[in-house]
This record gives sequence, C-alpha cells and structure tokens, in this order.
Amino acid sequence: MKIPGIIHFPTAIISKPSFSLSYSSFSRHYFYRYFPNNTINMAPSSSSKTLIDFFPQTNPKRRKTTDNGVSAAPLPPLSLLNSDNGDCGSGNPSDDTGLLTADQKFRMEFNKSLALSKLNLRICSDKVQNSKAEGGNGYVKLKELLVEESWLVALSEEFEKPYAKSLCKFVEAEICGGKVPIYPPPNLIFNALNSTSFDKVKAVILGQDPYHGPGQAMGLSFSVPKGIKIPSSLGNIFKELKQDLGCSIPSHGNLERWAVQGVLLLNTVLTVRNHQANSHAKKGWEQLTDAVIRNISEKRKGVVFILWGNCAQEKVRLIDESKHHILKSAHPSGLSAHRGFFGCRHFSRTNQILEQNGELPIDWQV
Repeated sequence: MKIPGIIHFPTAIISKPSFSLSYSSFSRHYFYRYFPNNTINMAPSSSSKTLIDFFPQTNPKRRKTTDNGVSAAPLPPLSLLNSDNGDCGSGNPSDDTGLLTADQKFRMEFNKSLALSKLNLRICSDKVQNSKAEGGNGYVKLKELLVEESWLVALSEEFEKPYAKSLCKFVEAEICGGKVPIYPPPNLIFNALNSTSFDKVKAVILGQDPYHGPGQAMGLSFSVPKGIKIPSSLGNIFKELKQDLGCSIPSHGNLERWAVQGVLLLNTVLTVRNHQANSHAKKGWEQLTDAVIRNISEKRKGVVFILWGNCAQEKVRLIDESKHHILKSAHPSGLSAHRGFFGCRHFSRTNQILEQNGELPIDWQV
C-alpha cells in the first residue's frame, strides 16, 4: 500500500547491495549531519521503504546535557571536528552560517570543542587502560599522553630536548615507584592542552602546581572534579565572578566549561606528589610550559593572559605585549584575595577585549 505524499523506492532498487544518493536534493546541513561521507549505504531489503525510514528519528522534547549539567545541542559527527573554516563546524565553507544567531554560533562552537575534548580524554584513558591490561602499571610515556594534534605540532621539537627527556624519566620513576601517589592521574596530566586546542586559545589563566590532595587535581588550573570540596582560591574566584558579572556561585568546581570555550587553564608544573606542594617543581615542567606560553605569544594574536599572583606574573617576559593583552592582580588565595584580586573585574574585561577583537565572549557561568 502506498501513502500519498511519500516517496517510495522500487523494490528492485532497494534490493541492490548498495547505492549512492546525491545530496543535491537535500539541505546541505542535514546531509552533512547524517551522511558525512556523502553517501547513503542501504542493506538489501525485501520490503518497500520510504525516504523517512533512512533518517534517525529524535525526540525534540529530550535534550542532551554535558557532564556539567549544561543543556547542549547534539554533538556534531567526528568528521566535522577538524573543520577550520570558522563557520561553526558546518563542514561546508559555503553554508549559510550568517543566518545563525550569536547564541546558536556559541552553542555549536561549544559542542564541537566539547566533543573533541571528550574524544582526547577517551584516547588518553584507553592508553592507560591498555597499559594495565598488558601487565603494566598504567604508565604511558608523557609524549603519548599529549594527543591534541594542534599542540603536537606546536610543541613538536620540545620532547626531543635534553630537559624534556630528563623530565620524562623523572615522572616515570615517580609514577612507577608506587611509594607516594602522583597527581593528577596519568590520563589527565595534559588535560589543559588536550581540552583547549592551540588555535582556539582565547585566554590563558596560569596556576602553579596541581592540587596535592586525593582526587583534587584534574589537569586544569584551579579546577576540581565534581564532588570535591571547592578550594578557597576557587571559592574566591567564584565570589569575584558574582560581583563582576552576576554569575551564580556553583555547587562544584569543575571548570571544564571554560576550557572548551578557549580558556587555557595551565599550571606551570603539571604533576605533584600526594600532600607535597611543589614537589615536582624545577624538574623540567617549567621549561615545557614556558614553551607553551612562548608558542602562543609568537604564533597567535589578541590572546588575553590572566596573571594572578607573583609566580604567574613572572611569565610576562615570555609574552609579546604588543600583540596580546595582559591582566594582572593579586592571587585569589585566602591570604591575598583582599589585596587586589577582589574587584579586578578580569572576567568582564576579558570579554570586552574579545568582543573588540571580533571574538565570541566567554560564558563564565559554571
């Protein structure tokens, strides 16, 4: 029985092993979304099917959420993640993105970056798990834990330098020794770089070394996973955000949402021993993270460097102030927040700079 208004494919055509259907009769948006390889492959069928049968059906009343509980549009297919044409990941430079609102562009960019971040994290986690499955202790060489392609290109020569080889040996000995826990977990050591690609960096917030308590460090400066008590410095950051932009104070301290928007949350030292602050300082990490800052300074333009405290402000020497913007204040720790951090308004000032440069502002609400 044929229903009026529905296109039916003849059984003879459907029964062929496969065929390709040109997308000229469809909207480019939906074709690229559902058929990124430009073909529709259909298995043999003995019954007549309508065109509707070959499209995934979704329930418009249900919306996906990110790990932060943020409502998000469906993630784009992985084939679109490397799109660099600036059109919100349409996969086609001629797509009509000019019709999108600023909010729609933000959501598309956010979901695209979040998907890439999750993919990179999964790759790192799989490497660690594979090491354990093969009878190892979960140790993976440092260079193999940096999986974000843009940073591998930017730092291609660093891991071959003598200091980096010495650093790798030190970290391997610390992790494999097993006497004292090392934070963060191996799969999160390069979380900052794996979450914020080189070409997407809009702002940099520098920290020192990771939190040294169990379960705190997650590879992003100042950030802690959900379920972990918010440290005093991060609590003061949230207070300043509320005063500056009216953001509500969240119940958790996971700043992943900032990272995928282009805020590089970089510690100058990326590992630490349990309950031993600065225990991995002066082992080579500072040279590697200096190279990160130097690459951004030399190869990017208009990035906002947010430097809280004297240690972060020492890095000014690496930044070309004629190309970038530098915001300084006291550190947000309980000891110094009242000496210049509160009232610095760095979050609104960062957004003002980005908008003046034609960039989308950061949604700082966690």
